[in-house]
Amino acid sequence: MRSMLFVPGDRPDRFVKAEASGADAVILDLEDAVAPERRPFARESIAAHLAARPAGARSLPIWVRINPIQSAEALADLVAVLPGRPDGVVLPKACHGDDLHRLDHWLEALESQAGLETGCTRVIPMVTETARALLSMGSFVCLPARVAALTWGAEDLATELGALGNRDAAGEYELPYALASSLTLYAASAGGVPAIDTVDTEIRDVEAVERRARASRRAGFVGKLAIHPAQVAALNAAFTPSAAEVAQAEQVRAAFAAHPGVGAFRLDGRLVDRPHLLQAERVLAAAQAAGRR
Repeated sequence: MRSMLFVPGDRPDRFVKAEASGADAVILDLEDAVAPERRPFARESIAAHLAARPAGARSLPIWVRINPIQSAEALADLVAVLPGRPDGVVLPKACHGDDLHRLDHWLEALESQAGLETGCTRVIPMVTETARALLSMGSFVCLPARVAALTWGAEDLATELGALGNRDAAGEYELPYALASSLTLYAASAGGVPAIDTVDTEIRDVEAVERRARASRRAGFVGKLAIHPAQVAALNAAFTPSAAEVAQAEQVRAAFAAHPGVGAFRLDGRLVDRPHLLQAERVLAAAQAAGRR
């Protein structure tokens, strides 16, 4: 998922528009984008939208961001939306790996109650929104099987730290938040799942959004969260391998196929070995997923 677009759960008039934005997935939000007094309406709106989906029309994944598992709202969110079979749940403010296992147990029970296959509801936790989470990143390595990826957030973290902002004058993350981003990559890799980058608050400067997204991809992220449809095309472009990248990856794969049993050799004046093959396979898989091949 190169782009996952947030939509306030109390704005059902935007649901269909978001699905037509070109995003690889839509996240209907019950947390920060919805005022507490509007959450009952948001739950009803999301449940109705999910229930109205034709059984075979599940090409665009629809996820729901619930409230933090430590709150009284989280279980109410799940009870309301799970019968509609969302493709997944985004868990904000995960403080410890235990939160994911607790959510896993809740989902297993609710899936059984709704007659759904156990594990069909995927989970993406946001793992850096609290100071406690950053001090517990090692706990996010042993993940329930339903966890599809890890992502992170900088806005809530800045609030908790009492910071005046989280970016420098050039628009790049300050050190505490760059650390959070890096730790998310490490935890995701150790846990065997992809990492999805956090939102970019720029809406009008699409070039900046794409530039930062390309830097995210170089660092190891496979996609990025979005807060506005105007960001989607830039994110999809940034996380789609170019024709040159695909050609180079094909060349590396073909060279290894032509040298069975050889661990390292020269290719166009450079030494390539198994890590280069694995990287090439990732590029080709991403290109295939994006419909570029």
